[in-house]
Amino acid sequence: GYLDDIKESFVQNRRVLAVLAMYRRKVKGSILGSSKTGSIAYIEPEATLKYSRELANLEYEEKEEITRILKQLSNAIRPHLPLLIEYQEFLSDIDVVAGKAKYANRINGILPAITEERRLFFREAYHPILYLNNKQKNEVTHPQTIELKQDNRIIVISGPNAGGKTISLKTVGLLQLMLQSGMLIPVHERSETFLFDRILTDIGDNQSIENHLSTYSYRLKNMNYFLKKCNKKTMFLIDEFGTGSDPELGGALAEIFLEEFYHREAFGIITTHYSNLKILANELPYATNANMMFDEKTLEPMYKLALGQAGSSFTFEVALKNGIPFGLINRAKKKIEVGKVRFDKTIATLQKERSKLEKTSLNLKEEETRAREESKKMENINVKIKQKLESYQELYDSNQKTIYIGQKIEDISEKYFNNKNKKELIGEFLKIIEIENSKRKKATPKEVKAIIEKKKEVIAEITVKVEEIRKEKKEKKLKPVIEKPKPILKVGDRVRMLDGRSVGSIDAIEKNKATVNYGIFTSKVSLDELELVEAVKK
Repeated sequence: GYLDDIKESFVQNRRVLAVLAMYRRKVKGSILGSSKTGSIAYIEPEATLKYSRELANLEYEEKEEITRILKQLSNAIRPHLPLLIEYQEFLSDIDVVAGKAKYANRINGILPAITEERRLFFREAYHPILYLNNKQKNEVTHPQTIELKQDNRIIVISGPNAGGKTISLKTVGLLQLMLQSGMLIPVHERSETFLFDRILTDIGDNQSIENHLSTYSYRLKNMNYFLKKCNKKTMFLIDEFGTGSDPELGGALAEIFLEEFYHREAFGIITTHYSNLKILANELPYATNANMMFDEKTLEPMYKLALGQAGSSFTFEVALKNGIPFGLINRAKKKIEVGKVRFDKTIATLQKERSKLEKTSLNLKEEETRAREESKKMENINVKIKQKLESYQELYDSNQKTIYIGQKIEDISEKYFNNKNKKELIGEFLKIIEIENSKRKKATPKEVKAIIEKKKEVIAEITVKVEEIRKEKKEKKLKPVIEKPKPILKVGDRVRMLDGRSVGSIDAIEKNKATVNYGIFTSKVSLDELELVEAVKK
């Protein structure tokens, strides 16, 4: 009655008895601990101390033995250390390449043409992460086509919020970075690019309490870094350029930064809502505006990038779509300058016109392709009609010739009937024959010789083939046909018809006819038409 219900336990990896606290002095041994409440004392009995020590010694010896074995193995492997390091590096390289290949397979990645010429042309480019996410959700991913070249170095993308400006910017940056990291990218096979020395990005404000930075402070710090590093072998990507400060003052500073990047011949894409940057992009000869298209009827973004024109922010339209009351939007419109509203309205109108023109051009292209197909069909029909006309003309000419000769013969026969002059008759016939022969082209002796030679070659070839066929026939006749003895069929044998596949068993044989049971049905078949599959077991 000294022990608790648990009776035994382990303390410090040693086996102990769970003795009730009131009886701990009555059990001889070492107390190694107690329970949290103090109601149980964990005692290692004296009788087991000797064995505990022995176990501890054995465990120590085991550790020593393990250490000895590991040292021995290390000494054996040590000479091969450089080779093992090479193997490890090789396997990691193979693993990286395999990872890139598997990912390229998932995103339909290809290697675009890499040129020495300063030109970036991504046709039908997909953002890989967006593409895979939309694929899982069974949603459509809209590809973008972007071109940067020496005479079109900077693109200023404007347009509505949630229209896809940042995605377009990130797509170009990520794909270029992936390509320069040795990865295949999801673009059209006719895409091409060149390699940049560095890609500079400013996406998101990265505001942090730790860094003691405000949004605009971080932006300025980034711009300072850009100004130090930017050159003709650089690509810069800036999202929401100029934001974070007073629109007019921040916009003016952003304008100066853009001019500086432009003069350094850097390639870049920026997104903005600032009108002064849109105007600057329009004025600089090697910069261009672009906009994300927006359907003004449904107030839905179209996620299509259109180069060559600035886009309206559709501020009030987007606000209306997001549930802002119409009265508040009207009050906001009254607050701003009339000129600004007119300017934004003009851009919006131009954008609408552009979308209409694009739809018209698509329709025209479709009509053009249809017209081409129709013209091809018409050409084929014309060729066939010409061929038929030619054949009809030949037939008509030959018929006319026959009629003409027939008419001549009719006249000659009538003359002969009247005067019975044979000489005149023969003369007339000879005349007709000579006229017809004069129309025929007489072959030269060389041509005649060539025709004869050709005929001889053909005859020789035919003779050889005939001889070969005769030999084959003779050989076939000489070969004895060995007929296998036909097995005698009995009741119970498994058989099938010579030209069939179904196997059945013989139920009865009567007068050279067997009743074959196929399981579902029976059939009477001549024994000559059956072949043995498996004989009945005796």
